[in-house]
Amino acid sequence: MRAVGRLLGFAIIALALVVGFVVTRITYREPRTDDAIVRANVVGIAPHVGGPLIELHVVDNQSVNQGDLLFVIDPRPFEVKLQKNKAALMLAQSEVAATTKAIASASAEVARVEAERSYAHDHVGRLEPLLPQKFVTRDRYDEARVNATAADAAVERARRELERQRQLLAQFGDVNARIAAAEAAVHDSELDLEYCYVRAPFDAQVTNLNIAQGEYARVGQQVFALVDRRAWYVIANYQETYLDSIRPGMPVDVYLMSYPNQRFRGTVQGIGWAVLPQESRTIGVLPDVQPTLNWVRLAQRIPVRIELEPPHPDRPYRMGMTAVATVLGKRAAAAR
Repeated sequence: MRAVGRLLGFAIIALALVVGFVVTRITYREPRTDDAIVRANVVGIAPHVGGPLIELHVVDNQSVNQGDLLFVIDPRPFEVKLQKNKAALMLAQSEVAATTKAIASASAEVARVEAERSYAHDHVGRLEPLLPQKFVTRDRYDEARVNATAADAAVERARRELERQRQLLAQFGDVNARIAAAEAAVHDSELDLEYCYVRAPFDAQVTNLNIAQGEYARVGQQVFALVDRRAWYVIANYQETYLDSIRPGMPVDVYLMSYPNQRFRGTVQGIGWAVLPQESRTIGVLPDVQPTLNWVRLAQRIPVRIELEPPHPDRPYRMGMTAVATVLGKRAAAAR
């Protein structure tokens, strides 16, 4: 009986060692954690323009599709601004047309005074040889020279006026700056008017809706949030000792507390590169290191992002669900 008892004890110890070895091997080959949570991207909806909400087309926790109208901000001030800028554009076009005609008139004036100047200088040239022989009087010759000088001044004045009209036109190649500025103002007003009608940027779930019709919406201030339902993922925190067994692309089995005994498929998207250290920080340019050290050192947990398969209509995902994730390892990845 004593020998049988010893054999039984040795067998139990050996079995425990074998079981421990197998469990440890499986644990490292297929890491598992229950420190996981379902996540989705959450986007705050904030208007580009401010004003009172005159229409609210959603309620809290409602499903919306891309392009659905969420709410409307009073568009009347922006309609008035748009009409004002359109009128300014028409005025700019009219002024540019008038300036173009003024340039044509100034060009003609330059041509006229240049012709008069040429005639005045030619007249002086004809009278100058006649002055020594007394065929013309000195007064007539001086009058011709004064007329030539006046013609030079008239040409200079006409050229300056032509340059001033060209600058007023503000034409640079094929682009007129005045018309372009007015068109930009109209486009800006059209955008502001369009921003009054806020639509869903993607398929999502409305959450944290705490407003009502008539409330004033401010520029850049979030009104509510949308949960992006196009992509769901799990953030699973694994001990750093398991990271050598986890690679991007490995398949994952995910179980959710909300749906017992229901397996969901996932794929490792990536492993986190940084976590916030609790025992040290940086103050200014110098690190602040604690002088004490715990005797028991716990392995740090590193977040691993797991992309989930699309949800079943009867088993939708919800952000914050508790999950259990098991990475199936390299062999399962190769098999799949």
